[in-house]
Amino acid sequence: MTQSSSCEISIALPAYQEEENLRLLLPRISIAMDGIGKSYEILVIDTIEPLDDTKAVCAAYGCRYLTRIGGNSFGDAVRTGIQNARGNKIIFMDADGSHAPEFIEKLYAHQADADLVIASRYVEHGYTENSKILTLMSRSLNLTYRLVLGVQCHDLSNSFRLYDAAQLKILKLSCNNFDIVEEILLKLARNKRSLKIIEVPFTFKKRMFGKSKRNLFLFIFTYIYTLLRLRFFV
Repeated sequence: MTQSSSCEISIALPAYQEEENLRLLLPRISIAMDGIGKSYEILVIDTIEPLDDTKAVCAAYGCRYLTRIGGNSFGDAVRTGIQNARGNKIIFMDADGSHAPEFIEKLYAHQADADLVIASRYVEHGYTENSKILTLMSRSLNLTYRLVLGVQCHDLSNSFRLYDAAQLKILKLSCNNFDIVEEILLKLARNKRSLKIIEVPFTFKKRMFGKSKRNLFLFIFTYIYTLLRLRFFV
């Protein structure tokens, strides 16, 4: 893991009471990155006031521990990660175990061929372990976003992605919930009309420990609100 001011890859994990999961994930991420053979850093973006021993876990595994800037929302964590990342490429992934670290190599394998590489549940050979109702909601959401926003992508809502840091850092992002994932995609596409996206088939796992931080009703409301705002006002 690099200790310099720059590196090839930044792995950023927004975390909200994910101590148990991080104890298992961080060493797996390090093993995966060592296998790629590029300089890297791992950033864990915690809440403003720590709610568990995430900081100690990061210290034990040599990761950069950050607290969110501006607030405790998921959007604040993403913006903090983008702002502080030192890598030429930035990979965002969940800290709950739903994104397998071993898949990072498959994302990075396409880094020279695309502006954005997405771990996709909804292309051929992709899969999700979520319940049927959640899968139906997610597929409907992705189809609606794709049609309304005109972004040619099957899985707009999975946050497990590899970005070009230079393209990501110039974006002005305002969403505070999980809809920031779609906001990023839309604004990348608007900034670069020839934006090339590669979707790699991926299996989405259920979280390992703890409870999901997603509130279903808030999830639905914010995505509808964001769809209208991104389509007509941004």
